[in-house]
Amino acid sequence: MLDLLTYDFMQRSLLAAAMVGGLCSVIGVFVVLRGLAFVGAGTAHAAFAGVALGYLMGWPPLLLAILFGLATVWITGWVEEKGRMKLDVSIGILYTTTMALAILFIGLMKAYNAEVYGYLFGSVLSVTTEELRVIGGLGVLVLSLILLFSKELYFIAFDQEMAEASGVPARRVFFLLLTLVALTVVVSLKTVGAILVFAMILIPASTAYQLTNSLITLTLYSAIIGIITAVAGVVISAVWDVPSGPAIVLLATTVFFISVLLSPKKMKHAGPAHAH
Repeated sequence: MLDLLTYDFMQRSLLAAAMVGGLCSVIGVFVVLRGLAFVGAGTAHAAFAGVALGYLMGWPPLLLAILFGLATVWITGWVEEKGRMKLDVSIGILYTTTMALAILFIGLMKAYNAEVYGYLFGSVLSVTTEELRVIGGLGVLVLSLILLFSKELYFIAFDQEMAEASGVPARRVFFLLLTLVALTVVVSLKTVGAILVFAMILIPASTAYQLTNSLITLTLYSAIIGIITAVAGVVISAVWDVPSGPAIVLLATTVFFISVLLSPKKMKHAGPAHAH
């Protein structure tokens, strides 16, 4: 077991998992509070279509993943802003469209490409030094913007109309949140894969939500849970030779159900009626 830690690939994998686990969990707090679960799923599939096009054309796959992810969330936000369609409907349309594009691009490839499928299912054990730098760079950017605009992001996550009435540029902050979700998804693709990435955004934050009513504590707990489950999932993946993405997500899900059973909120509700 300890021998594994001496390998470069394992050190890169654990570092990537820790960064992605922490990042997904922090952005997940705003996604859970604002009810944007489906946006994570839609963006992941859009980003994967970008990866597939990149490999098909010989262009940088991560750059195209970012462009496809951002285009999807911005179009979704714009359609909702114009009042034409609810957010979940427009993301559903784009979700299926981009998945169809991804399948089309893969179908046009002359040969089977294992790297493309690494982005779909997650392949943290094959993360390169260059990919680690990209994850680190984008991760620092996303976390810096969250820290800079944390008050506004928390405000619109709870009540966008109230935030607007209080003078917060709510629409711009909402678009910033969508942008941060898209960047987080792209950063996480290689680690947990397009199919499972939104689970890593949702589950740690939902787990932390069972344990506290404080926003700061919620964010802190979410980050800790995300980092620990991601790193432990990679170790399980390496030791038992199982795919890393499912190992991480199933471990996070197990922790979630334990938190539901032990939730102090549940115990409060079970007791006498209390004032809110």
